Amino acid sequence: MSLSLTELARIQANAQCLYDAAAVNRTLERMAADISSVMADSLPVILCVMNGGIIMTGHLLTRLKFPLEIDYLQATRYQGETSGAEVEWLCKPRIALQGRTVLVVDDILDEGKTLAAVLDYCRQAGAARVFSTVLVTKLHDRLVKGVTADFVGLEVEDLYVFGFGMDYKGYLRNLNGIYALGKSGG
Repeated sequence: MSLSLTELARIQANAQCLYDAAAVNRTLERMAADISSVMADSLPVILCVMNGGIIMTGHLLTRLKFPLEIDYLQATRYQGETSGAEVEWLCKPRIALQGRTVLVVDDILDEGKTLAAVLDYCRQAGAARVFSTVLVTKLHDRLVKGVTADFVGLEVEDLYVFGFGMDYKGYLRNLNGIYALGKSGG
């Protein structure tokens, strides 16, 4: 979906900043320390869930001071929309996961359908241990039963959020902070 610069400027101008860049950076420092305490001696594979996880993954990797391998996958439910459908696999990892410790990195845990599918894929591929981390988790009661992230950065109310990897109709992932749609919506 193509949006005009005017419409995107209106969305940004009306957005509510939930967490600024400094808060996100402090959170990433804490998360990296937590992840390091669990994974530093395991030579893990870090799997970035594209596209949303790209910014968090990049920032997180610079804070992890142990040897690791990086790969990515692309599984999505949104395809540029503001509500999700079924999980669609666009790309699976190339690194063999058999016997490995895996950390799946994504931007947000909303309902958990995408994360559940990705974690299931990793287990079926023979990963010895599978962990997940998300920058944001939403607080609501629609989460798939049994799905949680091992390392969670921040919590948000049940709002439409964007920035730091999360998008608004394919745009605004690059904002350095986490924002919610303003009262006028999108």
